Amino acid sequence: MLEDAPMTAQDALAALMIAMSASDEHIRTAELVKISNSINNLPVFAGYDAERLPRMSKMVFDLLEQEDGLEALFGLIRDALPEHLYETAYALSCDVAAADGNVAGPEVRMLEEIRDELNLDRLHAAAIERGSRARHMTL
Repeated sequence: MLEDAPMTAQDALAALMIAMSASDEHIRTAELVKISNSINNLPVFAGYDAERLPRMSKMVFDLLEQEDGLEALFGLIRDALPEHLYETAYALSCDVAAADGNVAGPEVRMLEEIRDELNLDRLHAAAIERGSRARHMTL
């Protein structure tokens, strides 16, 4: 990715998943696998150049270290992401959060922040959350 290349919608989705994984300061293997599987298999990522991921990761981590970095990250994501993909972004975030079988504390707060930033209807968000929880249940 070129230094001055704009963030694409696919970059925004990847960055949000990375931020979700980093929200509790413990990036787990299950979360990384979920991110990788999403990028490799979902239609929204068709044609995405996975070589962009290290740059997206660095950008996310750099922003999260700054005082108002999360706000800046959400601004970049909203600028790059078409509104019709907001629910997709939230679903991907929920899947990353649920990947390790435990959604609590900082991850719950991050999901709330994403809901607010993307102005998602609470009922729609609850349905997305329930679907994610159902997909990640264990015996």
